[in-house]
Amino acid sequence: MDDLDSEILDILRRDGRISFSALGAAVGLSTNAASARVRKLEASGVIVGYRAVLADDLASDTSGLEAFIDVRLRPDADSETFMRAATAEPEVRDAAHVTGPYDYLLHVRVADTGRLNALLNRLKTRAGAGQTQTRLALRAPAEAQE
Repeated sequence: MDDLDSEILDILRRDGRISFSALGAAVGLSTNAASARVRKLEASGVIVGYRAVLADDLASDTSGLEAFIDVRLRPDADSETFMRAATAEPEVRDAAHVTGPYDYLLHVRVADTGRLNALLNRLKTRAGAGQTQTRLALRAPAEAQE
């Protein structure tokens, strides 16, 4: 994954229904090249699907699992590359570079443990994570309970 792929993912996050011609124009590619990039991202598992997000869902999205993942990078991993790869994952809500025994703290929401496992595998194989420690949130934040 390169900077152009990251730019494409940012655009698709904002508008998953954008046409390949408009996407290509936005990133300086032809329609066919933009389509090929998106298909490659889909085939490699970076893009796992598209969905309609309803206004009600945004206000009360408490489905699935909320987790916090401590990440220690491999010695050969690059921090900027990790951050780009991690924040490109749709399940990652926030990522912070932290002090202490771990390098990053990720706040994620996943549909189930299978999706959590897949995310952890992608972080290790594609993003440079060497070691992770995952903590599941057992209750929603106070503002979600009101």
